[in-house]
Amino acid sequence: MRAFERDLLALLPRLRRFALSLSRSTADGDDLCQAALERALNARGQWQEGTRLDSWMYRIMRNLWIDETRARARRDRTFAPEEEGLNVGDAGDRQIEAAVKLGDVGRAMDRLPPEQREAIALVLVEGLAYKEAAEILDIPMGTLTSRLVRGRAALMAELGEAA
Repeated sequence: MRAFERDLLALLPRLRRFALSLSRSTADGDDLCQAALERALNARGQWQEGTRLDSWMYRIMRNLWIDETRARARRDRTFAPEEEGLNVGDAGDRQIEAAVKLGDVGRAMDRLPPEQREAIALVLVEGLAYKEAAEILDIPMGTLTSRLVRGRAALMAELGEAA
C-alpha cells in the first residue's frame, strides 16, 4: 500500500466524524465520506506532498456537502419529502432506537446553525488550529472565532438545560 493510501486510511475515523457533523445522519455521512475518498483518490495528483492531507480532505468533503445540499434543495422543490413516508408500516422501533443512540451533545450540535457546527466540528472535535479551520471554511480568522464563541455559548446553554 502506498503512503498516500495509507495516510488516507488513517484519516478515515476523523473524516467520518466530520462527515457526520456536516450531514447529521450516519447514512448521509458515510455516503459523503465515500464520495470524498473517491474524489481524493481520483485527484491524488493534485495533492502536494508535504501539505496537510487532513485539511485537503476536509475541504474536499465540505465542498461535496455544499454541492449535495444545493442538489437536495432543487430535488425538494420537485419531490415529496422523504419524511412523509418514514412511518408507513413502522411500529416506531427505528425511531426509538435512533433516539436512544443520539446523545445530548449530538442533539445540541444538531440545533446549531451550520456555520457554527462546522467551526466546532473542525476546531473542537477534530482539533485543527484556528488558522487551518478558517482556511478550510474559506473565512477570515475573526469570523471563525466569532462562530466558535457563539457555538460554544449555544452548546453550553443547550447542555445546561439538558442536565
